[in-house]
Amino acid sequence: QVQLVESGGGLVQAGGSLRLSCAASGLSFSRYNIGWFRQAPGKEREFVAGITWISSTTIYADSVKGRCTISRNNAENTAYLQMNSLKPEDTAVYYCAADLSSLGSMRAPNPSMDYWGKGTLVTVSS
Repeated sequence: QVQLVESGGGLVQAGGSLRLSCAASGLSFSRYNIGWFRQAPGKEREFVAGITWISSTTIYADSVKGRCTISRNNAENTAYLQMNSLKPEDTAVYYCAADLSSLGSMRAPNPSMDYWGKGTLVTVSS
């Protein structure tokens, strides 16, 4: 049974930082590209960041570029999203997802990822 479990969310003041984790089990984690997505209240889920299976390439949404860093540790089956200089508009449920398809496909609306986590809530107060 494949599981992706996000953690690290919480309440933070604007300008603060959070590090989200995505712990994977039940799959060959090192074979999968990993993406982070978010869904704010009343909005569609959107792409945040993605990383290839060997960490050779990372991509970011324009809204978080320069403030977020995606990384992974294949030995620990875990991916991370370091978020700095957080803004109230970053408030959302953050999801990690795994997929064997190309990294670029994560940018598509409602991407069809192989596996999704259940999300972790990030709330940024002003």
